[in-house]
Amino acid sequence: MGQYARIQAIEYELPVNTLSNEDLARAHPEWGVEKIFSKVGINTRHVIDADECASDLAFRACEKLFAGAAIERGQIDFLILCTQSPDYFLPATACVLQDRLGLSTTCGAFDFNQGCSGFIYGLGIAKGLIETGQARNVLLVTAETYSKYIHPGDKSVRTLFGDAAAATLISVTEAESPFLDRFQYGTDGSGAPNLIVAAGGRRRPLEGRVKPAEYTDSSGNVRTDVNLYMNGSAIFEFAMSRVPQLFASLFDERLTMEAIDFFAFHQANKFMLDALRRRLHI
Repeated sequence: MGQYARIQAIEYELPVNTLSNEDLARAHPEWGVEKIFSKVGINTRHVIDADECASDLAFRACEKLFAGAAIERGQIDFLILCTQSPDYFLPATACVLQDRLGLSTTCGAFDFNQGCSGFIYGLGIAKGLIETGQARNVLLVTAETYSKYIHPGDKSVRTLFGDAAAATLISVTEAESPFLDRFQYGTDGSGAPNLIVAAGGRRRPLEGRVKPAEYTDSSGNVRTDVNLYMNGSAIFEFAMSRVPQLFASLFDERLTMEAIDFFAFHQANKFMLDALRRRLHI
């Protein structure tokens, strides 16, 4: 028998406000409701209030978890928060959340900045903390408010992204074999310009209170350099070429594709997921 990490509970929180395809079509008739749905597979997005932050969603998701899970706040050894929309440059939003949740001051807490792969990274970190004996109960929180980065006139991202938070409890469990097997990671920083908020950090700080200039790209999308930019075709090409390689590396004599009962995909968009499913022969 060994001491292994296991997911014990998951809760989530969505903002009350929604943005439907019909809402988008009324504001931008040229976008077309049917075209949006057929391509991205999304009808409605949840959008946070202007005066709230990712930590507010995170707090409510955690409160739901504590209300339903058989664990006390004082038993949490580590709080990990994944977000690309923190409350502040510093301190870490995880530290603010630790205090707000009433977790012990002996609880470790940190933020990490990841997007699509964030939950997987967090799960891997939690597994490492638990299976090396550094923690028994880890609270992994993923919270994002991309709507705050999105220009209302940018169809390429406004049709895709919404706001949400999830709280996952990972705890030590005695078992004969691991519940969470190995993780396969990868990084290609050369793609950074393809999904970026270019200005507002220390590389390109905002000068005084000057409003960044708006520009319109060749597809008619409007944005500024403090808005989210996505090169959709480059992201798609990356996914089609690299994900199958990463996928294949998971399988060996211990694990075959035929042994998998369920595949849970990252929610990109319908077009991409359908293409990946065909490429992976799922």
